[in-house]
Amino acid sequence: MRIVSYIFTTLFLLFFTIFGVIIYVLWHYGKDLPEYRKLAKYEPSVVTRVHAGNGALLVEFAKQKRVFVPIDVIPQKIINAFLSAEDKDFYHHFGIDLQATLRALIVNVKNYGSGRRLVGASTITQQVAKNFLLTSEVSFERKIKEAILAIRIERAFSKSQILELYLNEIYLGNNSYGVAAAALNYFDKSLDDLTTIEAAFLATLPKAPSKYNPKRNYNRTLERRNWVLKQMKKNRFINENEFKEFKKQDINIKSSSGLDLAYAPYFSEEVRRIILKNFGSEQLYEGGLSIRTTLDPKLQKFAEQALADGLEDLDKRQGWRGPIKNINYEGKNIEEIKLILSELQKGLPKNRFIGLVQNVLKDKVELILENGKKVEIKIENNPWLKNFKIIQKKNNKRLFKKSIKNFKKILVKGDIILLKNEISASGKFTYKLNQIPKVNGAIVVMDPNTGRILALSGGYRFLSSEFNRATQAKRQPGSAFKPFVYLAALDMSIKPTELILDAPLSYDQGAGLPKWKPANYTKKFYGPSPMRLGIEKSRNLMTARLALLVKMEKIKSYAKTFGINENLPNLLSMSLGAGETTLLKLTNAYGMIINGGKKIVPSFIDRVQDRRGKTISKNDMRNCVLCNSFDSIDERKIPKIKDDRSQVTDPGSAYQMVSMLRGAVIRGTGRLVNKINKTLGGKTGTTNNNTDAWFIGFSSDLVVGVYVGFDKPKSLGEKETGSSVSAPIFRQFMSNALNNKTDIPFRRPSGIKLIKVNPKTGLMVNSKSKHFILEAFKPGQLPSLTTDLNFQNISKQKNVIKRLSPLY
Repeated sequence: MRIVSYIFTTLFLLFFTIFGVIIYVLWHYGKDLPEYRKLAKYEPSVVTRVHAGNGALLVEFAKQKRVFVPIDVIPQKIINAFLSAEDKDFYHHFGIDLQATLRALIVNVKNYGSGRRLVGASTITQQVAKNFLLTSEVSFERKIKEAILAIRIERAFSKSQILELYLNEIYLGNNSYGVAAAALNYFDKSLDDLTTIEAAFLATLPKAPSKYNPKRNYNRTLERRNWVLKQMKKNRFINENEFKEFKKQDINIKSSSGLDLAYAPYFSEEVRRIILKNFGSEQLYEGGLSIRTTLDPKLQKFAEQALADGLEDLDKRQGWRGPIKNINYEGKNIEEIKLILSELQKGLPKNRFIGLVQNVLKDKVELILENGKKVEIKIENNPWLKNFKIIQKKNNKRLFKKSIKNFKKILVKGDIILLKNEISASGKFTYKLNQIPKVNGAIVVMDPNTGRILALSGGYRFLSSEFNRATQAKRQPGSAFKPFVYLAALDMSIKPTELILDAPLSYDQGAGLPKWKPANYTKKFYGPSPMRLGIEKSRNLMTARLALLVKMEKIKSYAKTFGINENLPNLLSMSLGAGETTLLKLTNAYGMIINGGKKIVPSFIDRVQDRRGKTISKNDMRNCVLCNSFDSIDERKIPKIKDDRSQVTDPGSAYQMVSMLRGAVIRGTGRLVNKINKTLGGKTGTTNNNTDAWFIGFSSDLVVGVYVGFDKPKSLGEKETGSSVSAPIFRQFMSNALNNKTDIPFRRPSGIKLIKVNPKTGLMVNSKSKHFILEAFKPGQLPSLTTDLNFQNISKQKNVIKRLSPLY
């Protein structure tokens, strides 16, 4: 007994001697450790999160998936669990727990030679020092440094700061850094929603995350979880009854559902580029930024659906192109087949499914989906196969071209095809044959009053092509540019009823260049017509003549002012939309017409906050004197926010243009859109050889741009124009977006008069006339003639027209 007592006394004295030396070294030399100097500037790498306008999570950017949470908002039950498991005397030691260290030393001496694992006694502060500043090397030097740094950390930081660093830095397995990330990855919950049992589970993980993985070692993990609960009872964080109840509970892991319902990969990628440009890579991937964007998830869903449907419909009009691929699945088990299909399934639009053909009959096909579900498609539910031709080529020779009435003609066992699940005429969900379109496109939805982008999709499938056709594809807008030619004329006080000659035109472009001879899409001429008809019917000859009057220099300046094209070539052909632009720029330009001529800039981001919630950037920079004031507020007065947007065009001219574009939807090239029975306006655009199809349309509070075209420009097909390709996409979107919404008329500025005129002549009609439209006139303007003339035989009226119109 004397020998044992002597040994323990010696060890005890040796222990305190060593730590006395450590403290002495620390006091004199600790502050010179390079690791300590690094700690003062250290901030853990934290995930940057991008949210939609309603708070839904869109995407995360990080090198390590860590969510930073300030200590004052971490629930106490989580703190209690970790203190019980890792360092119950955390608030009482100076960085090193001497009593725990001595106890561990004695236990390790007793167990020496038994093969048992050494018992540790690291405090939370020591773990912070190791995790932040040191390696996991097992050496005496590293332990000394760890102790020195722990004591230094205690002197430099408060206990709350140390605990905050620890709980946000500690690795807890399952790609989780910090307790907030672990709560999401293990339980799909925020910290506030965790139960005491779940908090105890998380506290089991710091020792060995892989060892205490409930999926692999459930019993061992349950035992450790219950040990943590027992320690919490010992420390009086829970009572005896709670302990008995809690330890009976199973560990129920729930995988993170990941992102919220909002999904907008093209939009999110634009946000990533903006943050990278403005804040740098380190802030984007490690700074823990919270980014609130302008996206409306509901409108985004409608936009994605409308674009996908429209592209598929166009593609199907070109005929069946064959299966995606064919595989020999004989000998493969169901899991191997599901893996092949799941890879092809990734990133497809909603309600689209990859199917493997297992049996082909004349009138139906039996398939298996990537989830193992067996389905079938019937020829009767796919009328597009009967209505259109199948065109396939082999060695540049057409194999066959005929209507498809038999599945055996086009599909064989092992074919992989695309299916669409939609409601049939009987009201039941039915799988139909579909195909991934070769053509692509984009859709942009904006608030015309602010420039906020509410929805954006830059293509059919982001995983197949990250090229954003809304922001990166520069294409000729065709007739969709014409409103800005007419707007320039309206700003010159030319009336919407002014007559313009629709007749052949030959224009000399200069030395060495051929004469330019534009033509209408119909290849016809219509004689003198009111300027409004030039927009409504998209007349090229009227537009070119108007551009000659307005002058290309003015049109070029309008293109720049409205952000369409910074340097439009000074050629008359540019008046018909030959200058390239992007869908986002053109949609934004239309927004400035709708809002009464106020300058707006497209915006993806409303606000950026740092990891502690401080706003470091915001989009709305308007000044509101009383908005943040809480003293001496007169509740009868509403704070007024100054509208500091610059005026880019006359409000009256802007309204006249809106009225003309409304006419294009009622009587012109956009008539298809009018079936929604809402107050809408818009303009189609189609380029030569039907290469690009556009439709830019709007309500009073939404402006929507649609573009469709091949990435390598080629014809969309015979008679495929903005009216038949892009306008249906706009119509589908607006039908959903405005469903059950109050129909709001376009806002008319003061001074604008609405006068009845004949739509064919632009002349005022008498009170008994039934054939008229309401035309918008600015102050000082009136219809050209106050007599209701019969223009059915317009050739008889040439003398009258010549007197009325300088554009004849």
